[in-house]
Amino acid sequence: MTTPLLLVVAIMLVAVIWLFRQTINVKPWAQAGVGERIADGASFRAPPSAVGLAVFLAVATSLFALSVCAYFMRMMQADWTGMVFPGVLWANTVVLVLSDLAMRSARNAARRADSAAVRRDLAISGILGFVFLAGQVWAWQELNASGYFSAGTAAAISASPANSFFYLFTTLHGAHVLGGLWVWGRTTARAWQGTDALRVRVNVELCTTYWHYLLIVWLILLALLVPAVSELCRARFLV
Repeated sequence: MTTPLLLVVAIMLVAVIWLFRQTINVKPWAQAGVGERIADGASFRAPPSAVGLAVFLAVATSLFALSVCAYFMRMMQADWTGMVFPGVLWANTVVLVLSDLAMRSARNAARRADSAAVRRDLAISGILGFVFLAGQVWAWQELNASGYFSAGTAAAISASPANSFFYLFTTLHGAHVLGGLWVWGRTTARAWQGTDALRVRVNVELCTTYWHYLLIVWLILLALLVPAVSELCRARFLV
């Protein structure tokens, strides 16, 4: 049973390292001759925001990895039943992919110093992010209407461990999307206010890294939530 857990953790760690390196390697602050000094007078090449993002992604990865581990361990119990999978999740996934592509386009525009394109693509990415969250709420309402999360259904969530993990995964991921949209809002406001191009570029670079992370995590969670994949894992690792 430890094999799939280690695999998921390894995938998430590799994703974090790769995404962070993609952002740090650009070094727009270094290209502009900007260096932040630390106490001993040495130059610190990465801005505090980039270091903060790296720490946050490490913590978030640990949280998601622990949730996935709990999912696999609970799956091994005898009372595990198949999960209901709302079809709207596929549409939500497409929306998140488009949001990520728009954010990537904003990053490319920032590298070209195309302020108009940056503002446009940031707006598109953020709107699609809100659409994704709305779609997730729609999925919850769909399950609620079917009686899975209804208060009138006796122990609805606890009676179906698989469905409770659906609620856990989507809520946890949605909270991280909301956090990303808050940072997106600040970055977009600076872009519209004509803030220094270098500062905007760094913020867009970091937002793009975070959007890539959100997409990768969601694709992993989505794969685990698909009933066929869940049953295959259970059949393979049940001991």
